Amino acid sequence: MEYRNLGASGLKVPVLSFGAGTFGGSGPLFSHWGTTDVEEARRLVDICLEAGVNLFDTADVYSTGASEEVLGEAIRGRRDAVLISTKASLPTGDGPNDWGSSRLRLIRSVEAALKRLGTDHIDIFQLHAFDASTPVEEVVSTLDRLVADGKLRYIGVSNFSGWQIMKSLAAAEKHGWTRYVANQVYYSLVGRDYEWDLMPLGADQGLGALVWSPLGWGRLTGKISRSKPIPDGSRLHETASFGPPVDDELLYRVVDALEEVAVETEKTVPQVAINWLVGRQTVSSVIIGARTEEQLRQNLGAVGWSLTKEQVEKLDAASAVTAPYPHFPYRRQEGFARLDPPMAG
Repeated sequence: MEYRNLGASGLKVPVLSFGAGTFGGSGPLFSHWGTTDVEEARRLVDICLEAGVNLFDTADVYSTGASEEVLGEAIRGRRDAVLISTKASLPTGDGPNDWGSSRLRLIRSVEAALKRLGTDHIDIFQLHAFDASTPVEEVVSTLDRLVADGKLRYIGVSNFSGWQIMKSLAAAEKHGWTRYVANQVYYSLVGRDYEWDLMPLGADQGLGALVWSPLGWGRLTGKISRSKPIPDGSRLHETASFGPPVDDELLYRVVDALEEVAVETEKTVPQVAINWLVGRQTVSSVIIGARTEEQLRQNLGAVGWSLTKEQVEKLDAASAVTAPYPHFPYRRQEGFARLDPPMAG
């Protein structure tokens, strides 16, 4: 397993990490992801650690905290062998202080997460969404205090826009508070929006990408193509509306290219899709999920080998879309392009 620094920090993380959203699954979304119990979770953790995957990602909203509880039980007795990443800020109740990133909410959320996880510290803590109702100074100063208290080691964000990240980093820089080093983002061959603003920002400001849904919300599993509609048993029938939308023609074009490369490399479609992500700039770790041992072992086979330059170019071309304004002039016009060379290749 390859290890990389998480952004500009000194923390080494594996290029593949495990997403525990399937642990303790309940509710309209997470029950379709998986319903892994403690015994099953412990076995999946065993397999991850054997392969060198020691980073496990969860969140307080995953099955109303059950994911954190199951993960905590699964790693019991081997806390020092793992890194825990979790998140807070999304609503966990109907009360006025059950959502957001106020000082009250963050302290409560961290304390509750520590209890559910059965630990005294969280290695990577991320805000799950930007809270426009709370001043960034209140948010970042609270996180800085939690780091100083030893409850958090490193901090980051998820689902933030570029200006929201920069406003927070500016406050941290001004007051000497702990800076974000992680950005948990959606990024896949059928969802490359990360490249327009957040990737250059990450490179400039030292934020490492922790990639969620690398298979495009379950669309790049090899089970869907031009000739194969969504299978009757696919969870996409129930969960597609929760995730990022994907144009059908883009999906089929990408899958066509993935299938060609899969034959050339003698790998599976999802292994090729994940390997492509591992090679992208600013990516520190790609979060893989699995409901079964077989799925996990398949996903772990996405590393330890490399795509050729020609194969990467084939996948790049198949997944390319027109950049939104103000980016498209920098991709189409020579004078603009000289000012903004592409980062993602």
